[in-house]
Amino acid sequence: MGDNNSWVGVVPTQRQMSTEVVIVQVLITVFLSVNFLQIRTFLMKEVFRTTMRYILFANTLLSDSLFLILTDIVLILICFQVLIDISLCIIIYIGLSLYTFVTQVTLTAMTLERFVAICMPLRHGELCTMRNSLHCILIIHGISCIPLSVFLSIFFASAARTVYTQHLMCAAEVFILHSWQQHLRSAINQFYSLIMCVTIVFCYVKIMKVAKVASGENRASTKKGLQTVALHAFQLILCLISLWCPFIEAAVLQIDFMLFMNVRYFNYIVFVLTPRCLSPLIYGLRDEKFFLAVKYNVCFGLQKKKSSLSFV
Repeated sequence: MGDNNSWVGVVPTQRQMSTEVVIVQVLITVFLSVNFLQIRTFLMKEVFRTTMRYILFANTLLSDSLFLILTDIVLILICFQVLIDISLCIIIYIGLSLYTFVTQVTLTAMTLERFVAICMPLRHGELCTMRNSLHCILIIHGISCIPLSVFLSIFFASAARTVYTQHLMCAAEVFILHSWQQHLRSAINQFYSLIMCVTIVFCYVKIMKVAKVASGENRASTKKGLQTVALHAFQLILCLISLWCPFIEAAVLQIDFMLFMNVRYFNYIVFVLTPRCLSPLIYGLRDEKFFLAVKYNVCFGLQKKKSSLSFV
């Protein structure tokens, strides 16, 4: 709590803040526009709404979009040192914590789906149904809620009543009242990281074995699946690094506030924005069927706009 309050009164240069915030707004606007376009494409085609990999992809797009909106709000609040009620901060923290893990667990589930499609093709239709997809999304959210439930339960049990009447700058550090909470948070993050990394490596090795014995069209399909898993692994690594960023930032904050602001901004661009712009590229552009649907959606929208202008 003390660290968070100590931020007040230390103001970065207005020009630096304005430039950084403008850059972030441009990037987030582009990412959200692409995400919403692809979500719209997903909703327009029944084949996408009934296929597990596209359902999980849409879940990732929605999760990333909500996460980007919330992180942008927090970034603006911190940059301009806006104090808010702690109850509102708790709501923001719930969304951020939940969707941090939802994206990562969904990526792991998408990797498992590719493993089943390539290594167990005869059972893929049975296991990857629309009903099982919806159950999978519920499980993903349930797993993602566990760290959040642990952290908030400890906070509510440890915080004094006066805490709930405070106005402060919203950050994850607000909810860490004891040093052992930081260690617990680290342990849970490492556990999740280990499980997801083991799953990714397992699927990659299994798909690689199938790729070696495959031939013809199957070989090309398997190779593409292998590349998709590799991209998921890279995306997941960036997401997992973001779990360590708060610990790095907390250490830097003890040294210098301006350095802390620069490190947090760098981490936000590289480990928060970057992995969340990869999902549209991995499935939205590399998947031929989905790419053609997006292209048709964009072209039809432009033609419709031109035709409406011609009557003006």
